[in-house]
Amino acid sequence: MFIVPDWPAPANIKAVSTTRLGGVSQQAYLGLNLGLHVGDNKEHVQRNRAQLQQELRLVEPPAWLNQIHSTRVLELNAPLTAVPDADGSYTQISGIACTVMTADCLPVLLCDTGGNQVAAVHAGWRGTVDGIIEAALDKFTVPADQILAWLGPAIGSGAFEVGSEVREQFLASQPQAEQAFKSHGDKWLADLYLLARQRLQRFGVTKIYGGEYCTFSNPDRFYSYRRDGVTGRQASLIWIETE
Repeated sequence: MFIVPDWPAPANIKAVSTTRLGGVSQQAYLGLNLGLHVGDNKEHVQRNRAQLQQELRLVEPPAWLNQIHSTRVLELNAPLTAVPDADGSYTQISGIACTVMTADCLPVLLCDTGGNQVAAVHAGWRGTVDGIIEAALDKFTVPADQILAWLGPAIGSGAFEVGSEVREQFLASQPQAEQAFKSHGDKWLADLYLLARQRLQRFGVTKIYGGEYCTFSNPDRFYSYRRDGVTGRQASLIWIETE
């Protein structure tokens, strides 16, 4: 039901990405839909969220965000009491699960090698080109070579069709982004994983893991907005385990 990152994070750092497997949602949202904003039965979503919290043994609910394709990364110093507008969160406090929801956009989970800092980022193409990944990395108080990144399930390079305007926005700030686009008729196929890796590497992050899933091409396992339109949301969470 969960994907556990295969990365050398410290033992006290816990992280998962959910799939659509499990849960009580029905019809287009069949499975473990965690998004309250997509038209699903709210009672079903709340039951799915409660199930997630119980299975991960989290004392506090995950830090859910109202994601708006921004570059806003919140620093969490206490459990959230509301749902703020943001596309990433960072914390040094144990027991608070930084959380982002996706259904093709790229979830990026970050931690430091000392096991003292974590962050979760919602990196769609808009957020990535605008600098959401860098905004999260700026929160860390250690050098970039002491930060680990894991790239969770997102739309793969063979399915993510975009227009020339998207490619031009990336090339304007990052010429090497050209490597992440392949001509596809009058459109382009974009490699969101490579675009994120390039941003991380430019910042100085060298410990980058994940990137092997495609949400679009695996309907039994993942929700995909590009594929289905009306659909649910996965979540990716990272937290510092309470001792």
